[in-house]
Amino acid sequence: MKIDGMMCSMCEAHINDVIRKTIPEAKKVSSSQRTGEASFVTEEPVDEDALRAAIAGTGYTCLAVTAEPWEKKGWFHR
Repeated sequence: MKIDGMMCSMCEAHINDVIRKTIPEAKKVSSSQRTGEASFVTEEPVDEDALRAAIAGTGYTCLAVTAEPWEKKGWFHR
């Protein structure tokens, strides 16, 4: 997700909390104010409108949401 308005690590924490509350099954929730991005992993489809509304409710702007299949990365990636 592209998020506008994150300026510090507290902003990252706010976004992470919103994602966890809106999508309880979300795992590996991560946000970066430096890149303006947030990401998470879930096996369930995401209600994009609810996620955008929850983020907007905290004063940030969700500019884009993209979904990709999760690929495990690491030393032994095949």
